[in-house]
Amino acid sequence: MCRNIRVLHNFEPPATEDEVRAAAVQYVRKVSGSTHPSAANQEAFDAAVEAVVEATRVLLDSLVTKAPPRDREVEAAKAKERSAARYGAR
Repeated sequence: MCRNIRVLHNFEPPATEDEVRAAAVQYVRKVSGSTHPSAANQEAFDAAVEAVVEATRVLLDSLVTKAPPRDREVEAAKAKERSAARYGAR
């Protein structure tokens, strides 16, 4: 999975528009195979990002859960621990 595509559901506060957009851009980059589209493809790239942003927002707004909201700081600490275990402490 791309490093900027993160779980966005069930956080308090909810995912920001910037987080949703960053995930959409990473997804479109991965699928298109291009981090910086050519001028000829920029319009298609931008349209795809907007479509993914909208689909993500609809999905996040529609999901329900009984689990308590996750804390961003706790999740970040867990990610650092996993990274240290995988790659060693830096």
